[in-house]
Amino acid sequence: MNETTNQLGPVTGAERIRSLDVLRGVALLGILLMNITGFGLVFWAYVDPTIQGGSEGYNLYAWVMNNMFFEGTMRAMFSMLFGVGMVLMTSRMINKGGGIEVADIYYRRTIWLLIFGVIHGYIILWTGDILFAYGLYGLFLFPFRNTSPKKLIMAAAILTLIGVALASYGYSKDMKHLEQYTMAQSYENESDIPEDIKEGKEAWEALVTEMKTPEEKVLEDTESMHKGYFDIVLFLAPVNRFMQSTFNYDYNPWDILAMMLLGIALYKLRVITAELSYKSYLIMMVVGYGIGLSVNYYETMLILNDNFSVPSFHKAGRTYAIGRIAVSFGHIGLVMIFCKLNIIVFLKNSLAAVGRMALTNYIMHSVICAIIFTGVGFSMFGKLQRYELYYVVVSIWIFQLIVSPIWLKYYRFGPLEWMWRSLTYKQIQPFKRQISK
Repeated sequence: MNETTNQLGPVTGAERIRSLDVLRGVALLGILLMNITGFGLVFWAYVDPTIQGGSEGYNLYAWVMNNMFFEGTMRAMFSMLFGVGMVLMTSRMINKGGGIEVADIYYRRTIWLLIFGVIHGYIILWTGDILFAYGLYGLFLFPFRNTSPKKLIMAAAILTLIGVALASYGYSKDMKHLEQYTMAQSYENESDIPEDIKEGKEAWEALVTEMKTPEEKVLEDTESMHKGYFDIVLFLAPVNRFMQSTFNYDYNPWDILAMMLLGIALYKLRVITAELSYKSYLIMMVVGYGIGLSVNYYETMLILNDNFSVPSFHKAGRTYAIGRIAVSFGHIGLVMIFCKLNIIVFLKNSLAAVGRMALTNYIMHSVICAIIFTGVGFSMFGKLQRYELYYVVVSIWIFQLIVSPIWLKYYRFGPLEWMWRSLTYKQIQPFKRQISK
């Protein structure tokens, strides 16, 4: 390494922006509200509470609360902050005199994240991994580091609208299949059904079978998660392959990449650095929650009134992006006001510490939940009701809010942050803090 490259090390504590750490901590903990159903219940129960975990009483309340306030919003904020991280990292190194080494370091960092995502999904058993997608779409971010906020917002809006258009197209196609399925019922002999109607009927039946997981398949999948480690690896491998290929390319460009670009814009506009006025953030909350919760309420009631039918989920999906982004803005406004106020400082400090150790804490969610839910540990998969899963969530929150600040008192980084930085800079980074006596 030359002298310039040696100076391009990881961000120091003095260079960190506190509001970003607090927001990252909130997003990281909030993501577990959604992920816990994936850890403890079968795949489609994440969307549909009638499949497993319960859909009445407290279980229904839990599903409604998540659908209204948290679905997609924490992921959106987490993705925004990843985009911000790229700008902070590259601009800081460029200001220190970095040249081509900046791109070298950034892409090495991003590729390592992609590798972490593969390990997280296949080896640590979390099929809902987001690191692979961050590594993949992070490869597109570097050319946008000097782009104006206006152009970034336009790019994010275009990507989002493409996603909305694709969701609407998918809904129309599925409704066509439902119509063909209904038409097929009018034929007495299946041999008389025209080929195009038969194909539509079969497509609809396949969709319903997939989304409305049959009880025997729920029991089979639950039993598979109670087996030994290598059996679970093999059982989850096809799901990981789907999530890191088909789903990743069909959905994530309009979700993750759009939010990364939007996050860079919000950073450049000083929105997520707690530099705007209280009035600005209050307006952001009122408008964000006003629009977002209205959309989410419409979607939630649409699904409830149609008794969690397959068409209702697809119809609600057309406005999903609008609701989640708007509510995310409401959350950001609320967190920024919290950052500006001199209240509950201990919680603010703990959230910032959780945010500084986001990679370690994110992977920790998967390790803890693998021990709790799979056959590797206590085999609780499928045994808890939906609302009971949140006892696990709160326990993990308390643990990480306590341990993270204590850890950072003695160490510069979380253990996985230290590893990531050492691999990125191809040099072992200092780990322990020098504690003055």
